[in-house]
Amino acid sequence: MSLEWLAERLGQIEGIVTERSVPSASLCTYRVGGPLALLATVDDPAALDEFVEAVAHANVATLPIGKGSNLLVADAGFDGVAIKFGDAFNHLEINGNLVTARAGIALPVAARATVAASLTGFEWAVGVPGSMGGAVRMNAGGHGSDMAASLVDVTVADLHEGVVTTWPVEHLDLGYRHSNLGLHQLVTQVTLELQYADVGHGGASELKEIVSWRRANQPGGANAGSVFTNPPGDSAGRLIDAAGLKGMRIGTAVISEKHANFIQADPDGRADDVILLMAEVVDRVRDAFGVELHGETRLIGFEKELVDHVQASTTSEGDLPHG
Repeated sequence: MSLEWLAERLGQIEGIVTERSVPSASLCTYRVGGPLALLATVDDPAALDEFVEAVAHANVATLPIGKGSNLLVADAGFDGVAIKFGDAFNHLEINGNLVTARAGIALPVAARATVAASLTGFEWAVGVPGSMGGAVRMNAGGHGSDMAASLVDVTVADLHEGVVTTWPVEHLDLGYRHSNLGLHQLVTQVTLELQYADVGHGGASELKEIVSWRRANQPGGANAGSVFTNPPGDSAGRLIDAAGLKGMRIGTAVISEKHANFIQADPDGRADDVILLMAEVVDRVRDAFGVELHGETRLIGFEKELVDHVQASTTSEGDLPHG
C-alpha cells in the first residue's frame, strides 16, 4: 500500500483527522523541523482498533508525536505517518491508589491530579512537559524518581501487527531513559500504582518547589529539555560546562548559558543546526574528558551516521515499513 492509500483510508474512519505536509516545528518544543508527510490525529478511543489495522495494512513508516518535547525532525522532513492523540486521550481516572491515564494527558496535569487525590509518588512529573505515553517510551524521570517506580502496565497498539495488547511493566525493559518500545508501538493507556500520602504530607508544596527549581535552573524558550543522559557518577551538564561550551553556537542553535545540557533553537531556526551542535558537543566532551555522551532526543529523518554519532544507538527515521 502507500501513504496516499492510508490518507484516504484514515479519512473514512470517524474520529480520525488527517493532514498532509504538516510542519513538525508546529508540534515540537524545539519549534524547528521539516514537514510530516501525513499527520493522523486520533480523536476517539473507539476508532483506535480500526486505525491500528489500517496503519498496519499500509506498511509505511510510523512516528508517534506525543507532546513533541523530546523530538527533533530533520529539515528534510519525515516521509511517513506521524501520529498524535486528540483531547479524548487527555483523560485520567483514580480508583484508590491506582491511576488509569490515557496516553495523551500531560504529565504536569497528571501530577497535580494525583496530589489532589492525596496520593504521592508522582510529584516529580509536574516539571516534565511531556505526555504520559511519551514518558513511558523514554522512562522519563526527575527529582529522584521515574516512570518505572510506579508503572504497573501499559496498553500498546502495534502498528506493524495491527493489534492492541496490554503489557505488564516487566515487558518494557525499563532502564535509565530507556524502554524497548519501537516507534511502531504506540502507548495508548497506562496504569500507575501510587502510595497514599501521610496526613500532613506537603504534596502541593512539593509541586511548587519542583516547578520553582525548574524555572530557576533550566531555560525556557525553544528546547527539548536535557540533550544528553548523565554518564555514570557524573552530570552531562557539568561536563559540557567544564568543556567551556556554554553559549557555543552553530548557525541557529546555541548551548544555553543557563544550563549547559540544553540546546536552544532560534525562531525560524534549522533542525540540522541543532543536531550538528549536538554532534560537536559529543566530540568536544570526548576530547576533553574521554567521556562519551549519549543523546536522549528522538532524532528523525537525519543521516544514520550522524544520529549514531549523537545517540550511540540506531533510533532514527521513525519505524521503517515492515514486511
